[in-house]
Amino acid sequence: MQFLKFTVLLFIFFCAELQAQTIIPTTIKPFSIGETIEFHSTILDENRALNIYLPNGYSPDSLKKYSVIYLLDGSLDEDFIHIVGLVQFGSFSWIEMIPESIVVGIANVDRKRDFTFPTNNVKDKADFPTTGGSEKFIQFIESELQPFIESNYKTDTIKTIIGQSLGGLLATEILHKKPELFDNYIIVSPSLWWDDESLLKQIPANFEGNKSIYIGVGKEGKVMENDAKKLYKKLNCLKNIKAKIYFEFFNEQSHADALHLAVYNAFEKIFKMEKAN
Repeated sequence: MQFLKFTVLLFIFFCAELQAQTIIPTTIKPFSIGETIEFHSTILDENRALNIYLPNGYSPDSLKKYSVIYLLDGSLDEDFIHIVGLVQFGSFSWIEMIPESIVVGIANVDRKRDFTFPTNNVKDKADFPTTGGSEKFIQFIESELQPFIESNYKTDTIKTIIGQSLGGLLATEILHKKPELFDNYIIVSPSLWWDDESLLKQIPANFEGNKSIYIGVGKEGKVMENDAKKLYKKLNCLKNIKAKIYFEFFNEQSHADALHLAVYNAFEKIFKMEKAN
């Protein structure tokens, strides 16, 4: 009797295994969260790739327009996917933390070149031999990238930039020299030590219109932490600008993982403030 029960159980197990092995998916479809576009930049004299996220229901034929979030370090293997996840989540109708937005991830070619201005520091030059191309890269953003996005997508006038580390350095440089390029600046763990902190000694250009500036930094050592705080204090002391300025220190995060939480908090502060108004 025991042998019979064992035989039946073995048969059932064998049939289940056989059935599992012979299951064939009915459909297999590619899973996509956006599109990648490549175009030639005359200013940079090279091809540049953009990763574009479009909100659910986006249609070129619709009258609806969307704000644009420009993401530095926007390659697929960098920050594009997880930042897009925050944008999608935050724009759900039951969340309403952020308006539905287009995300433009700017894929890197040479971030050390593109995100830094010329330095007089000998060590900087040794560590970053291709350094000093930020002026051209800012010109690329202003004269080629933004016009391209505005000509080919349904955009409104609200533009946000997100930059971390060297990207935070570049976002800070844009804020100082070309503040009109963006309405919202999300600057995380900025590498303001560059060129012996020379950018912290500069006075930003006058802002036209209201802006939101979010500065975040993790537990990243005295230099990074103090420089981020100095930037916040400097901007707060300026009387010639109209801006909402936020600062956050993340005691549990480091340079490697502060960005995600910082961007989430920045979205909450910047866009909920706009909604309240």
